[in-house]
Amino acid sequence: MGTREDIVRAVTDGAAAGRRGDDVRTCPYPRDSLLRTAWVKGYAKERPATATR
Repeated sequence: MGTREDIVRAVTDGAAAGRRGDDVRTCPYPRDSLLRTAWVKGYAKERPATATR
């Protein structure tokens, strides 16, 4: 588990990746890491909306 600063950094980095339109698979954290969950949460808040039909 990461420290609070690490978690905040992961969310911020994920949000930046979402704004840039990076693929979610670019997450630098392993699957079983709390930091991955935080990164994906930030990413999901900022990723561009996709049209679904």
